[in-house]
Amino acid sequence: MKTRKPTTSAARGSSSSSPPSQTLPFFSNMPRKSSLFKHTLIATVFFLLAIYAFFSTFFHTPLPPSDSNSDSSSFLLDLGGVSSQENPIPFPERVKVFMYDLPHKFTYGIIQQHSLARGGSPVPEITTLNYPGHQHMHEWFLFSDLARPQSDRLGSPVVKVTDPEEADLFYVPAFSSLSLIVNAGRPPGSASGYSDEEMQEQLAEWLTGQEYWKRNNGWDHVIIAGDPNALYRVVDRVKSAVLLVSDFGRLRPDQGSLVKDVVIPYSHRISTYTGDFGVKDRTTLLFFMGNRYRKEVINRLLQNAFEIDVLVEQGGKIRDLLFQILENEEDVVIKHGTQSRENRRAASRGMHTSKFCLNPAGDTPSACRLFDSIVSLCVPVIVSDSIELPFEDIIDYKKFSVFVETTTALKPGYLVSLLRKVPEQKIIEYQKAMMEVKRYYDYTHPNGTVNEIWRQVSQKLPLIKLMINRDKRLVKRELSEPNCSCLCSNQTGIIDSLG
Repeated sequence: MKTRKPTTSAARGSSSSSPPSQTLPFFSNMPRKSSLFKHTLIATVFFLLAIYAFFSTFFHTPLPPSDSNSDSSSFLLDLGGVSSQENPIPFPERVKVFMYDLPHKFTYGIIQQHSLARGGSPVPEITTLNYPGHQHMHEWFLFSDLARPQSDRLGSPVVKVTDPEEADLFYVPAFSSLSLIVNAGRPPGSASGYSDEEMQEQLAEWLTGQEYWKRNNGWDHVIIAGDPNALYRVVDRVKSAVLLVSDFGRLRPDQGSLVKDVVIPYSHRISTYTGDFGVKDRTTLLFFMGNRYRKEVINRLLQNAFEIDVLVEQGGKIRDLLFQILENEEDVVIKHGTQSRENRRAASRGMHTSKFCLNPAGDTPSACRLFDSIVSLCVPVIVSDSIELPFEDIIDYKKFSVFVETTTALKPGYLVSLLRKVPEQKIIEYQKAMMEVKRYYDYTHPNGTVNEIWRQVSQKLPLIKLMINRDKRLVKRELSEPNCSCLCSNQTGIIDSLG
């Protein structure tokens, strides 16, 4: 067997007549060249390390410490909660809510009483009844949301639990707003015999007798009282709970506050505007349709709240004065109208064809037409100095509303002069801003009002825990002043501005 001699590129390229000895110098120089290569490689590595050290020393910005509350962690959570490291950043645990299974007389029984008072017939199974539509339907939407299986609520800010021992918060789903209107407007002798006052008393007695209410004095409970008069008779007995209210117009500072409670929007009754931005089809400058005079105020509601009486009287007078000032203005439509089906259709047409919609104070600082205006893309003109608005931690109302102080708005000619100076492009900017936020006022939107209310409620949990722990150490005494859990609502007036 022949041994093949090693060949090189030099050998391959040489003439066949070259002597074999020419290949020997190549192998004899191998150690020297290999040593040179090693020295070059080592020098290159040291050079690269020197450059890295230089840039690390003078140009490197230290990373923030690993903290789930840091801005970088928040940013990662916004992107889905996954970091570049092996271990993902955990999501904050959602607040757990337990909904009481109330006796039906506080829920479906009220729906039946409302139907009976209007000539309806009893039904064998009251849970099949439909909740009647009105501006305080929020209590139905929240109840329906928590009645769904948790698997259908995956996008909710709160988790529904069926074991009260697991709960952070307890929701009380009484239909207190519907209860108020069971016999409203019924002619003498036609009422069903139902008593809202009795319902309130029975609810308060049932609730305050519950183990979980007594455990923490009700601080960890959530009660909806959307209508300004809802639960008026027993509010002092349940005021430690988180109250879901439309405004604070009928509550004393020791009953309701921005710190403890949540302002929720009315359920809009006007159809949502589906057209394009612009003012071409909006031929009316300013539109208002609603009660010219305040409703009859229940005297029992005001026995211990003179300041509320003054507020309501002022709200009623303001509307009447605005009517007098505006009803003869050119391209202004302002007329009296109640919440009938026909009037709602007329209001829809009016709001959809107007540039601005007037939102004056009435019985209380807020009213449903503000939210009707937003879904109609009709720029709200708010004349209500004590108004509190929902979701202001994330919504800047100045971006799409015009606020006018009451005494200024009542100057003849001022309001229409102000609005006529607003350029078309500015109105379009208002409309675009309303388009961005209008889902927050839609109770039927999958990520709308209901989810936002639960988000607001969940943010109260740290305060609730604080109040529970304070209660364990404080001596109980009667206070003549509001305690530190309360914060008076808007007492500073408003700033006139077009935003």
